[in-house]
Amino acid sequence: MKTEQETETNTPPPTNGETAAVEESRRVRPKWLVPLVAGLCALALVVAGGIGWKIWSDRRLAEAKAACATASDAAHGAMNDWNTLVNGDAADLLEVKADQVKDAKTIDALKTALDVEAPEYEGCVADGKDGLETAIDELDDAAAWYEKHAGSLKKAVDAVNDSKLAKTIDTAKTLLESSNGNVQDDKTREELSKAIEAKDEAAIAKASKAVNDSIAAKQKADEEAKAKAQAEADAKAAAAANAQTQQQQYNYQQSQPQQSWTPSYPYGGGSTGGGSGTTGGSTGGSAGSSYGGSFGYSSGYGAATPGGTCPESVCGV
Repeated sequence: MKTEQETETNTPPPTNGETAAVEESRRVRPKWLVPLVAGLCALALVVAGGIGWKIWSDRRLAEAKAACATASDAAHGAMNDWNTLVNGDAADLLEVKADQVKDAKTIDALKTALDVEAPEYEGCVADGKDGLETAIDELDDAAAWYEKHAGSLKKAVDAVNDSKLAKTIDTAKTLLESSNGNVQDDKTREELSKAIEAKDEAAIAKASKAVNDSIAAKQKADEEAKAKAQAEADAKAAAAANAQTQQQQYNYQQSQPQQSWTPSYPYGGGSTGGGSGTTGGSTGGSAGSSYGGSFGYSSGYGAATPGGTCPESVCGV
């Protein structure tokens, strides 16, 4: 039994009548059919090509827009990093004076790093693919510029900070040495030593202030103690001087001759100095002698004078 394949393979060719029928059908086709079909095919190809070109062009434009957006983001980020550094740490360090850093050249280098003209940021403002590609190139260049100069500016900022810290440490070490024995509380010096070892600028500043305050407190206490001791010394000196003055006055008084009364006894008649024993002398005696008026006298604090008056403190009268 033959298979289906063998049956199809062994199918006999068309007969002469069938061939004639096919050729006849070809002869009766209209002549305009072939050009029409060809034109329609060409038109289909054109339409298909235009659609393909539009799709391809739109895809290229979309790719350019996406690439430009990426470039824009990169440039914008680099620009922000640069501006943050310029307006932040770099601006603060411009206030640092030359005597606040160990190397003043670091400040000059910082100023040089800042004295540049940054590129303008425009973004993806073009519409066409060619314009977008140009914008991408410009954005890539801007991003590279910002990254490069941000790096160099960061190095300049770090150099100033390092130099400033070095000067702070040197000053703190000098203070630590000079304050030995000159503070009211020595713990402040211990804290300063720890801050220097840690190279912590903020801690050094705080500890240095504490040491200086302690130095001032000790100086004040020393001055008050000195003033008190001086006042006590002045009081003692004044008391000693007063005592010396009194002693000198006493010695002077003792050195002066003592005044004494020595009565004199002139002998003679009652007519010159003596009178009766109860009435005194007739000439100058103010008092008579109880011995019978044989003489008259008078006396001061020196020698007695005839006919005078004897003071009560001497004569008891």
